[in-house]
Amino acid sequence: MTHGLRELLANERHAVLATLSATRAGWPFASVAPYALSDAGEPLLLLSDLAEHTRNLRADPRASLLVQDGASLDDPQAGCRVTILGQVETVAETEVSTARQVYVARHPHAAEYVEMGDFRLYVLRVTEARFIGGFGDMGWIDAATLREAASQGSVGSSREDADAS
Repeated sequence: MTHGLRELLANERHAVLATLSATRAGWPFASVAPYALSDAGEPLLLLSDLAEHTRNLRADPRASLLVQDGASLDDPQAGCRVTILGQVETVAETEVSTARQVYVARHPHAAEYVEMGDFRLYVLRVTEARFIGGFGDMGWIDAATLREAASQGSVGSSREDADAS
């Protein structure tokens, strides 16, 4: 199961971040969020201080990140997907430089955002995940298994990199 998970996280670049609304009585709030993977295999997010999801995370750091196989958008229930649960926190000062390099390598267009004063790097500290690899291939994955699978993935070799060549 982790091979499909590794490929999914390495190939996709965008996800749906779900937070709990700070202004709408805790209702779920979902937004599109590009991501990269830290060396430890946890999702890195570049978020603006002005964004609704960032305000939500300040009030309650619990979140989930849905990553879906973009190749199966015609029949999304047939494709691989993972919902990663955890708590979002600001990347530690000692890790910001490395996280910035990893994120910008995956999202070169984000280089200018990283330099803006209202964007910060965050990490989703994984608690567990629900992976669906296809019909009958599904289950809960603990944090250590997800981090191991994600950190072994070749994040640089993605569909976008292949399309560029």
